[in-house]
Amino acid sequence: MFRPLLRLTGWLAVALGLLGIVLPLLPTTPFALLAAACLARSSPRGHRWLLATPLLGPVLADWQAGRGVPRRAKIAALAAMWPSIALATVATAPGSLLRWLLPGVALTVTAVLLCLPTPTPAQARTRPPREPRPTRHAPT
Repeated sequence: MFRPLLRLTGWLAVALGLLGIVLPLLPTTPFALLAAACLARSSPRGHRWLLATPLLGPVLADWQAGRGVPRRAKIAALAAMWPSIALATVATAPGSLLRWLLPGVALTVTAVLLCLPTPTPAQARTRPPREPRPTRHAPT
């Protein structure tokens, strides 16, 4: 019963992460990390697919190998988040709690992101090669 729940959570996180790519206030990275963790424990095929995606695969592989989040990914996340937060804050009603909450959340996410380890150039160069995809052989 636990594996189907993890698989469902993993694929839901993938869907929310994909939505986060186009919706500015929905974060992609936390959902991608959640999806990777859930699928690694419940669906090896889904986990391999997630790691093979060109956009998220290298970042997730670095994270899972303990190398942290690449500087480029941190910059991209902050560059996407702050204008979105600023726009949403300006668009909310004056005096609204949300007007204070949004920048507070953004500051917290920024602090957490900046505290995550960043791979050194040496670590980036010593990445293990990707495993080749299994090929299907025709039955003989």
